[in-house]
Amino acid sequence: QLSEEYGPVFTVHLGSDPVVVLYGHDVVKEALVDRADEFAARGHMPVGDRANNGLGIIFSNNEPWLQVRRFSLTTLRNFGMGKRSIEERIQEESEYLLEEINKTKGASFDPTFMLGCAVSNVICSIVFGKRYDYNDKKFLALMNNMNNIFEITNSYWGQLYQMFPNILYYLPGPHNKIFSEFDALKAFVAEEVKLHEASLDPNSPQDFIDCFLSKMQEEKDRPNSSFYMKNLITSAFDLFIAGTETTSTTIRYGLLLLLKYPKIQEKVQEEIDHVVGRSRKPCVADRPQMPYTDAVVHE
Repeated sequence: QLSEEYGPVFTVHLGSDPVVVLYGHDVVKEALVDRADEFAARGHMPVGDRANNGLGIIFSNNEPWLQVRRFSLTTLRNFGMGKRSIEERIQEESEYLLEEINKTKGASFDPTFMLGCAVSNVICSIVFGKRYDYNDKKFLALMNNMNNIFEITNSYWGQLYQMFPNILYYLPGPHNKIFSEFDALKAFVAEEVKLHEASLDPNSPQDFIDCFLSKMQEEKDRPNSSFYMKNLITSAFDLFIAGTETTSTTIRYGLLLLLKYPKIQEKVQEEIDHVVGRSRKPCVADRPQMPYTDAVVHE
């Protein structure tokens, strides 16, 4: 409605912050594709700015962000961490997820928790080099910390903080609990980093933390390096929290859509049975032979 009155580019104010809104394919493409470099920076998010203090991957900008992001992408893409690929880690975790689903014995259930655990464990395997049992107390505490962060951030108080951070920073209220949850998660990551420091073999990195520690050693004499301890802890934390919530939510809604469209679900199952069968796990190599399933996943 606003675009009908003001056109495809207009400004609104969220609290004291002016926000430029792009409406429609053409202007979005111009900004994010044709002029991607000019629009690559992330806007300020007061909760993230306070929690991460300009470090890490999610809430940082400019050259330090570019260095850490490039390193993280290269590390994950090449996966120079041990012998196991990301695909193998996902396949392994899918077995544990199926075990949990089978425990329901065909009864109705909410998959939110177990999907979160499964996706989080894949991230843990990549970042920390290990997975956790779904009943592990430390793991459950981590999941609880993460859920609280999203819940409080999306609450009335959390949104007020996003709009009026300079005022709410000094006021008591539920919004302050967000930052204690952030601190608890980072304390866990810091503990893992200490364990990795003690066992690090630069010639045989086993996970993301090992690779980052090795990079820190390489650049220890470089004065403006972005690779130092606080940035490692924040970057590992970012991978854990961002990778878990987004992916598990996407999978959950994929399941909801399959429930809504049972005929499409049947066609997907037929293609899986025809190409993969019931005696082995699906793999990325199956994708070219499964165009219907691939299309459903992407949609």
